[in-house]
Amino acid sequence: MKELTVYCVHPISGMSADQVFNYYDNIRKTLEECYNVLIPMFGKSSLRTELEFRAEGYTDNPLTTNHAIFGRDRWMVEQADVIYANLLGTKRVSIGSMMELAWASMMNKHVVLVMEEENVHRHAFVLEAADIVYDNVEDALDYLRELSGKKF
Repeated sequence: MKELTVYCVHPISGMSADQVFNYYDNIRKTLEECYNVLIPMFGKSSLRTELEFRAEGYTDNPLTTNHAIFGRDRWMVEQADVIYANLLGTKRVSIGSMMELAWASMMNKHVVLVMEEENVHRHAFVLEAADIVYDNVEDALDYLRELSGKKF
């Protein structure tokens, strides 16, 4: 079986750089035993000092402009075999995450979503964009490991 690629989705806007980079570093380390892992923070180390990520308007670095972020994230969704979206515990809607789920659905990607029953993203479109919805990370990660076909 070929090595699969997973793209990881998680809200970014409104979070601190520490929260975002720590989340993506940890999920990359968790999944790289079974997958090639793509994350939206590639090329964004210049943003490590952000106290709170904005939804738009970064212009100092060509890698973090609105267009660069939009294009690269869409390209990563296109490259991936599997999309893993963790929306657990989010308090405000993540438009970027919703765009990524919409692209994934349109591109016929296998979408594994984690979100609790009372999540702000709970909507018919979000639920229909996902192939599998879990309410906890552990079950989703177990499924992703099994899906990879690798021994662990």
